[in-house]
Amino acid sequence: MTDFTTHTIESAPEASKPILQAAKKTMGFVPNLMANMAESPVMVESYLTLMGLFDKTNLSETERQIILMTNNRLNGCTYCMAAHTAVSKMAGVDEGVIEALRSGSPISDPKLEALRTFAVIINESRGKPTDEQVQAFLAAGYTKETLLEVIVGTSLKVLSNYTTPTVQPPLDKAFAPMAWDKSMAMGS
Repeated sequence: MTDFTTHTIESAPEASKPILQAAKKTMGFVPNLMANMAESPVMVESYLTLMGLFDKTNLSETERQIILMTNNRLNGCTYCMAAHTAVSKMAGVDEGVIEALRSGSPISDPKLEALRTFAVIINESRGKPTDEQVQAFLAAGYTKETLLEVIVGTSLKVLSNYTTPTVQPPLDKAFAPMAWDKSMAMGS
């Protein structure tokens, strides 16, 4: 197995240093995934840039986390699921929504459940929803703009969910209490 360096700000390639400094300023520490991504300045910058863009959507924090955590679960990303559980809790996302996302069970709010279902559809169909699935999503009260933003969130998770199994970052202490594995999901 190839070992990847969990960089510090000091050990990171020059072009990654300011990106890790910004992450530390925002989060109070450099998450291990980003420290591993820093091996490629393009990767870590892409991840943080897309994350910043996704935060600019009209989606609420709860709605963004629904998209992100749904993809984390479907892609089996244990690191990302723990990290986004922590982020969701800090942001005040309803505990019932968090538990539904971790288990893959329906969310009690019909509109939020429509978003979760559509995020599943986008992931599992590899971006090829049927017209009926699109119409059901729009009928739930979402817009064409939101539909495209589900794809942005899915793209963001491809970056982290595909990187994590390769670089195998250790779970940060801040995320450890929210550890997750596939056996926690329905049907496992």
